[in-house]
Amino acid sequence: MTDIDIKTGLANFFEQDHRDCDARWADVEELLDTDDIDSARPAWEKFDRCMRRHMAMEEEVLFPAFEEATGMGGGGPTAMMTMEHQQMKGLLDQIGEAMDAGDTQEALDVGDTLLMLVQQHNVKEEGMLYPMSENVLGGNWPGLAERLKEY
Repeated sequence: MTDIDIKTGLANFFEQDHRDCDARWADVEELLDTDDIDSARPAWEKFDRCMRRHMAMEEEVLFPAFEEATGMGGGGPTAMMTMEHQQMKGLLDQIGEAMDAGDTQEALDVGDTLLMLVQQHNVKEEGMLYPMSENVLGGNWPGLAERLKEY
């Protein structure tokens, strides 16, 4: 999980956190490919925590700050991102159920769906939302970064 460094900047921090979560999924996939569910469980738990932490930081800190600064609440870009987070959380739940059941193939199959959704989601955040957020919240980054340390 990405350390909070004020010098990093808002967009760079969240983009690096995306990369960190992606790397955690690669670890899970590699272990699931061996069909050794017991070895994969700790990596899965780390990935699940990483993803849920990232979404919580956005939904509880970044998105409200962005909405307040821009007045783009309700139907703005953060609403779409939050809806996609809900879809991702549902897929994380499904992967967790497959892991609990010892079904490596189901975990991999749902993981493929999750990965596709995450990749599309990240393109939107990194291409639009993070630059917009950096523009309107950049001066508030030290305070936001301090709040993110709680996660």
